[in-house]
Amino acid sequence: MTPRTPDIRIRPYDPLKDAELIHPWVTHPKATYWMMQDFKLQDVEREYMAIAANPHHDAFIGLVDGEPAFLMERYDPAHVELVGLYEPLPGDVGMHFLVAPTDTPVHGFTRTVITAVMAELFADPATARVVVEPDVRNTAVHALNEAVGFTPEREIRKPEKNALLSFCTRAAFEAATGLTAGSRTASEGTAAPSVEVAA
Repeated sequence: MTPRTPDIRIRPYDPLKDAELIHPWVTHPKATYWMMQDFKLQDVEREYMAIAANPHHDAFIGLVDGEPAFLMERYDPAHVELVGLYEPLPGDVGMHFLVAPTDTPVHGFTRTVITAVMAELFADPATARVVVEPDVRNTAVHALNEAVGFTPEREIRKPEKNALLSFCTRAAFEAATGLTAGSRTASEGTAAPSVEVAA
């Protein structure tokens, strides 16, 4: 039987309302690599107010079947996170994502989320390549990245971590997932999510 395709919607992060929602996510023990373990609610508010004010950085909340389930960030690596650490190309877009902690994990859910995040990024025709810089020790996310088409390039030293600089082109994403990037819908025969962005 074909798995049910979840309904995934991505809406802009509301810095006035969403800090309370994500505070337990970013401070959860499983979110170690998000590096906000000791943040108070006010610290999260301050961090995401700064993102909202930055023209090169955006945050979003992902809803799965109507329930808030993940945090997504999109950034311009020519201006944020990777300035001076690599030579950005036109169409490069940086990405972070964090799945909300749960007491009832669903097998394959995180892969569904990262697939939806990537589909949303490539839905913008200006996006040619997605760039990520996870901690070199985060082997779980390296495997997820590889599953959606990322290729590691090299380790880089950031102020807060040693990171694995990795890239995913539109063609690599399509080859890895069987999706047509930019359609926001799964191709026939896959269990990937359809994605709708709320205004």
